[in-house]
Amino acid sequence: MDLVIRDVRVVDGTGGASCRADVGITGGRIAEIRREGPALSGRRVLDAGGLALAPGFIDMHAHSDLALLRDPDHSAKAAQGVTLEVIGQDGLSYAPVDDRTLAEVRRAITGWNGHGDDIDFTWRSVGGYLDRLDQGIAVNAAYLIPQGTVRMLAVGWEDRAATPGELDRMRQLVADGLREGAVGMSSGLTYTPGMYAKDAELTELCRVVAEYGGYYCPHHRSYGAGALQAYEEMVALTREARCPLHLAHATMNFGVNKGRAPDLLALLDGALAEGADITLDTYPYTPGCTTLVAMLPSWAGEGGPEAVLARLRDDTVAERIRHAMEVVGADGCHGVPIEWDTIEISGVTDPALAPYVGSTVRALADLRGEAPWTTARRLLLDDRLGCTILQHVGHEENVRAIMRHRVHTGGSDGILQGTKPHPRAYGTFPHYLGHYVRELGVLSLEECVAHLTGRPAARLRLPDRGLVREGYRADLVLFDPSTVAAGSTFEDPRRLPAGLPHVLIDGRFVIEDGRRTDVLAGRAVRRTPR
Repeated sequence: MDLVIRDVRVVDGTGGASCRADVGITGGRIAEIRREGPALSGRRVLDAGGLALAPGFIDMHAHSDLALLRDPDHSAKAAQGVTLEVIGQDGLSYAPVDDRTLAEVRRAITGWNGHGDDIDFTWRSVGGYLDRLDQGIAVNAAYLIPQGTVRMLAVGWEDRAATPGELDRMRQLVADGLREGAVGMSSGLTYTPGMYAKDAELTELCRVVAEYGGYYCPHHRSYGAGALQAYEEMVALTREARCPLHLAHATMNFGVNKGRAPDLLALLDGALAEGADITLDTYPYTPGCTTLVAMLPSWAGEGGPEAVLARLRDDTVAERIRHAMEVVGADGCHGVPIEWDTIEISGVTDPALAPYVGSTVRALADLRGEAPWTTARRLLLDDRLGCTILQHVGHEENVRAIMRHRVHTGGSDGILQGTKPHPRAYGTFPHYLGHYVRELGVLSLEECVAHLTGRPAARLRLPDRGLVREGYRADLVLFDPSTVAAGSTFEDPRRLPAGLPHVLIDGRFVIEDGRRTDVLAGRAVRRTPR
């Protein structure tokens, strides 16, 4: 054997009982799992001393689209035991594009991924982007075709139905991306321009996704007022298209949804009983994270970022925006009137605005003796829409109820930008294991590992990942169940976790003895043809 991990507690990703064994690795794959008999021997032996060995964790909702290219270390994910991230989320990413839309999407999601001035954007297609990832990255990555970016290419930023010709072009772009290796399609249905698509348009694109064996991953139209109806819409839409559905960050947020997780789970159970193919992901925290501009009503985003800035500069239009957000409840804020004391500034792109980070919009406004909308409007204009926020609107009882469900998987939704990012970016997976397994007992260790490994691998249709099984890739994490914990907090969000000393990808140590190595074993993980 190239490597033997001796006397390890194997938590194999199926949800079944763990066992003690020696695990031998050769050629980047698990060669033998020996539970009895003589100890395995190898060129290198790691005495695990009873540590748990699990498949590498799969982050089903990641925003590392540029971080994987700019940051070879990428300890934010590698140190958590993540060996595969699913990117291209929420309907906005960097392929497929042309020169016009590349500039537009870079501007639109600066708050998620930075300006990208340090990236050489040599690709335009999905295949070209995946080829770029294949040059060597910290962890593996799978890609979802972003429906908003596709609409940007075919229709633009207009709030209207696509013409038959435009719909044909979108179908072709989705088909091309799937042929080139994407695992499915994402949407951001509270983000422009993807939110301008009606259900009939989305259904037609989902038919293409289903034809190629992918899945649809929507950030649906509301997580606040009308959240349950938004979930119902996605279930019905994908049922009509005969397309597998994976619900992104499937939360029930805002005051209107306190204690309503059972309603969502009943909806899903009913659909599953009728044969629907549904999974979901969540992060184990209550606050959300997005950009401040995302809170605006959708009509304010028509035409793209420059049009948004022009509207914000116009006092009359800006007052209409304020009224929609504070009185009516903008669709960008999930139909709920915005509560400025829940909106915490987590990052800015202009260093001159750094003093705003860590304060709520309400607190900043009080400090300046002005209305909260005045402060928010100034931030949007001065930071040219790049400001990111935490939104403190979640409910712990909903978080716990949803994570127990049999189709649940883990996703960080981790935005790595900003001075004070959400701690989920650095802590999601150890927080599941330390807080919700060891401290609270919401899930057993074996159940939780299955949620983070085997179940997401099945959704991604990966034939040789997600389980500790002979013949499978040696994407593995060793951790101490008695000490594993997220280091990141809301006060110190970039602190790395504890209790995960070793992480391997293809049998190579990415994390060894708690330290990042220089190994870049990650590659693009392409859709498995049916």
